[in-house]
Amino acid sequence: MNAKQKRGTPLHPSDEELVLSSLEPGQLAEAKKQRIPRRSLRKSELLVLWFLRVYLLFMIVVVVYQAWSGTH
Repeated sequence: MNAKQKRGTPLHPSDEELVLSSLEPGQLAEAKKQRIPRRSLRKSELLVLWFLRVYLLFMIVVVVYQAWSGTH
């Protein structure tokens, strides 16, 4: 395995299938337990996610208010 693959470069799907099919059941279970690191997001992606969070909270407040005002 070269240094580039050690850093997390994804394998080609056919290579991955070959590797996984050659593992014993215990090894396969252990390989599936490996955690996948979080993807680092760009500033624009983070901004969109924050806007979506704020929008979701706003819409929850709107729905709760409408439900409350509909019962009174």
